[in-house]
Amino acid sequence: MSSIAERLSHYEKLMRLDKPIGILLLLWPTLWGLWIAGEGRPAGFVVAIFVMGTVLMRSAGCVINDYADRNFDGHVARTKHRPMATGAVSTKEALLLAAGLSLVAFLLILPLDPLVIWLSVPALFLAGSYPFTKRFFAIPQAYLGIAFGFGIPMAFAALQQSVPPVAWVMLIANVFWAIAYDTEYAMVDRPDDVKIGIRTSAITFGRFDVLAVMACYGIALGLMLAVGLQAGRGSIYVGGILAAAGIAVYHYSLIRHRDRGQCFKAFLHNNWIGGTVFAALALDYLVNPAGA
Repeated sequence: MSSIAERLSHYEKLMRLDKPIGILLLLWPTLWGLWIAGEGRPAGFVVAIFVMGTVLMRSAGCVINDYADRNFDGHVARTKHRPMATGAVSTKEALLLAAGLSLVAFLLILPLDPLVIWLSVPALFLAGSYPFTKRFFAIPQAYLGIAFGFGIPMAFAALQQSVPPVAWVMLIANVFWAIAYDTEYAMVDRPDDVKIGIRTSAITFGRFDVLAVMACYGIALGLMLAVGLQAGRGSIYVGGILAAAGIAVYHYSLIRHRDRGQCFKAFLHNNWIGGTVFAALALDYLVNPAGA
């Protein structure tokens, strides 16, 4: 019988709280949405709810992911020591943990506009179903981008009580960004994924994987530039987009030779792309609230 501390340690690893990159990749587009929807001044309590909800839902998503991949992770070098792959956490424990995290996240949004609550239904479905898309979809990373970006329309619903077209454009931008960074991630596991029959964008793109990653970065940042200009953002925001593009070019130098270690480094480095876009957006609103 393991101690409580050991159980909690296993749960922490199952929720990937020891690896916060996933939280950040989910948080940045949510913050983009909150700042655009709130015109640079989103209500503090709404931001707090979304930040906490992001942590909870990312954690729940990781648990469901490991539940879905419990029979595959043991055959992949990078994942063979995960708690469910080693048998340290049972399937029943995992499902109860995911349900509990989702319930707390749902309770958090109850004070918000009813539209947010309605949107939480497809958001939960996307988070719970994504891990299973790797069996069927050629580019499951696109599905991940929708799931990771659904905080954007929910942010607009919370602050504007509606979801305007710009929110969906931002969601599409996040889809392309997710394809870019998660293809880099999939390039790490490609040899193992081919053996076990998992479908990923890295396998689908084949020898055009690097080109596809760079094209997706370009589309994502181009759409976010258009969104910012439409919202009246100025030179600070444009500079931030250009800086993010420079980071993407740096990623090209990391992934061009398809070295697994360098590809994983590029994936982790996407935190700087998301953070740069947000910092530029927040600073532009701070310096020029009225816009162009």
